[in-house]
Amino acid sequence: MFSNRVKISVASRMHSKRNTYFTGLGAEFRARWFLRFHGYRILESRYITGRNTGRAEIDVIAKRANTIVFIEVKYRPDLRTAWDAISVHQAIRLRRAAENYLAKKRWRGDARFDVIAVCGHKIYWAKNAI
Repeated sequence: MFSNRVKISVASRMHSKRNTYFTGLGAEFRARWFLRFHGYRILESRYITGRNTGRAEIDVIAKRANTIVFIEVKYRPDLRTAWDAISVHQAIRLRRAAENYLAKKRWRGDARFDVIAVCGHKIYWAKNAI
């Protein structure tokens, strides 16, 4: 007769989405400081491409010497889930967005894709990951 399901209100669902959004922003902030500490200059943060490119977002674009680095930041409880969170479709969109950025800036140097995984208080950095 009675349902055992717990009713979740719309406000609590929105609160959960807001928490994950702000957690992601915090992880990106920590990643930018981590990159600065390692000698990188931050060129762009949360770069979003136009309509015809699939609307991809690159979390951080940094530069060191003659290399531009496109960084995807993932906040997850462990490294395995952070790595699994990057799908093939997302990698293709990120590559397309990076090509758009390089064409817009007329960049002639080197470029690479990195992933920074923030897992609790630890930061893992995978160079040439995507």
